[in-house]
Amino acid sequence: MHGIKRAELSVEFGALLSLAGQLVRDSEAQAVVLLCDAPYPFADIRRQLDDIRLVVATDEDNVVKAAEDDKVDLVKLLHEPETRRMQLSQALLEAIADELLQTGDKVVCLYPGFEQHDIDTISVISLDEHLTRLTSRDLQRLETQVPLETLRTVVDLAVEIGREGREGKPVGTLFVVGQHRKVLQMSHEQVHDPFRGYSPKERHIRDPRVRESVKELAQIDGAFIIGADGVVMSAGRNLDAPATDVQISKGLGSRHWAAAAISKATSAIAIAVSESTGTVRIFQDGKVVLRIEPMDRALKWRNVDGDSAGGGD
Repeated sequence: MHGIKRAELSVEFGALLSLAGQLVRDSEAQAVVLLCDAPYPFADIRRQLDDIRLVVATDEDNVVKAAEDDKVDLVKLLHEPETRRMQLSQALLEAIADELLQTGDKVVCLYPGFEQHDIDTISVISLDEHLTRLTSRDLQRLETQVPLETLRTVVDLAVEIGREGREGKPVGTLFVVGQHRKVLQMSHEQVHDPFRGYSPKERHIRDPRVRESVKELAQIDGAFIIGADGVVMSAGRNLDAPATDVQISKGLGSRHWAAAAISKATSAIAIAVSESTGTVRIFQDGKVVLRIEPMDRALKWRNVDGDSAGGGD
């Protein structure tokens, strides 16, 4: 098969595939999503699934080649150390963006949950459940000002903060992504900037150590300013943009007003995490364009038409 040595299907993996097929039929799911690190015989897997739609997600080049050779739907992930949960969330979002899946779909996911590489876990995930409509048009619209990969990394981080808090306590915070020079001009330092003096490489949001630092620093007041390239430019900033012609839902407090105002005054995207609910709201041009509810599992996005009040922070 074009020089790629295929991984063998273990008895356990075969049993999970049979179970996945049954779950697809029982739950009326639309696809099986396989998150894997090994180049399995994907054409054989698809046949075993009785031609149920198979979507392969991976960050390994040899798996990409094997999936392309076998002509199965493919989602390419970024090659970097991430938790399986984050990889799975990214895979589902990318699949929606590539129109391999649709919001409202239900999928059966197979992935290594406990072992490092072996497929050992199966989950049924709804991509809607009366929550958000996240369409490729939404994603493309947000990408017009900020590269999508940067935005998704920051959104994933905001969702983690909203869901997990810090040391068992809820945390609210604010990220402003893109057009950082203008944003810095329209803000002032509230506390000593903990990122000052570090090289851009040491401040990149895709570095797991930087993300962990951001989680820790989210407990301080002020906003994180992040460049379109993913470099954290500053932290602990007070935003000075005037809230002119900005209207947001009643019950949302100063953090959300600041997010709306800076996104109105610049082309930046503002991402606010509510301390009281963990809800993440994404602002563009002064308005909430997406809302994400805190979940213990993969990301779920919520329609923001008539965005309801939620927490005074």
